[in-house]
Amino acid sequence: CMTKRKALIKQISAKAKKQGVPFTKANRKGGRHEIWSLNGTTIPIPRHTELTEQTTNAIRKECSEELGKDWWK
Repeated sequence: CMTKRKALIKQISAKAKKQGVPFTKANRKGGRHEIWSLNGTTIPIPRHTELTEQTTNAIRKECSEELGKDWWK
């Protein structure tokens, strides 16, 4: 099952905004990844249009530190 990259970014962004946590795209390039910053935590997100469930879950877990455990459920 694939997740759209844009949908994932939107989901993280909405939750961060709701909790008052800054979520911004960093200016530096990361080759095959876009580098995002969630309240100072670096979140690399692959540039593919669609991401595997495994990748999506890994990115969500990285955000858990700032947004809380199981924030996406």
